[in-house]
Amino acid sequence: MTLKQRISEDMKAAMRAKDPARLSAVRLLLAAMQQKEVDERVELTDDDVLGIIGTMLKQRRESIAQYEKGARQDLADVEKFEIEVLSAYLPQQMSGAEIEQAVAAAVAESGAGSVKEMGKVMALLKPRLAGRADMGKVSGLVKAKLGG
Repeated sequence: MTLKQRISEDMKAAMRAKDPARLSAVRLLLAAMQQKEVDERVELTDDDVLGIIGTMLKQRRESIAQYEKGARQDLADVEKFEIEVLSAYLPQQMSGAEIEQAVAAAVAESGAGSVKEMGKVMALLKPRLAGRADMGKVSGLVKAKLGG
């Protein structure tokens, strides 16, 4: 079963269970997936879906920060629930040690010696770690490793 099919089945299950919060979160994901398919006229692969989920997670984290800053805990809680629902579709997250090992390998492989060459390293890491690690944190590790 593809990730896209699994998400559709989860939407049907949420409808049957009369779980409006979960249904809403899954529908948001399906809408984003359909939008990308229509815009680009392509059939989404699992990697494409993981990319969409990653973008949505990043948006939710930013929203939570803004809501908490504005003392709107009710809205922040909704976003946190959506993060839980979306995170369930991601593959097993890598540990900190595994990420550091991948960063070290990519730095060695690319031959990067300074922060100016950080793009080379990130280009190698992005496909390897997509959906399995927070790329913002990975970027910070790469920068630290290159002496930035």
